[in-house]
Amino acid sequence: MTAVLVLNADLGPLHRVTLRHAVRMLLREVAVVHESEPDRLIGIYPMPKVVRLVSYVVTRWRFGGGPAWSRAGVHARDGRRCGYCGKDATTIDHILPRSRGGRNTWKNTVAACMACNQRKGDRTPAEAGMVLRAQPSVPTWAALAQR
Repeated sequence: MTAVLVLNADLGPLHRVTLRHAVRMLLREVAVVHESEPDRLIGIYPMPKVVRLVSYVVTRWRFGGGPAWSRAGVHARDGRRCGYCGKDATTIDHILPRSRGGRNTWKNTVAACMACNQRKGDRTPAEAGMVLRAQPSVPTWAALAQR
């Protein structure tokens, strides 16, 4: 299915939805067609490429300290490269291991290949004699969207 861009009432981009979801939004009258495919209809509506919400939706979460931590986000932030050796990363490594109170946070996790993750084990990088290629940081929404 084709993705449809959803704009807030102030014309700021929010996210993408499926065509089916966009049509449901039009039927519930919470959105209107902002841009459509020429000469293509779905029922009485032109086939939407972009829909605009009728009422403004507050998006404080976008500006309040960055995105929430997620495994997919860590992989995207690190470019799917191991934080120790630079090879393709398939796992997430906790800099301060979870067994020692390490949490799932942006600054405590890096993408890691299986070999480096197992080599480091239940130790800190310093204890394992391993060096991080870059210090982990909290990414911005824009940085995650580009990857």
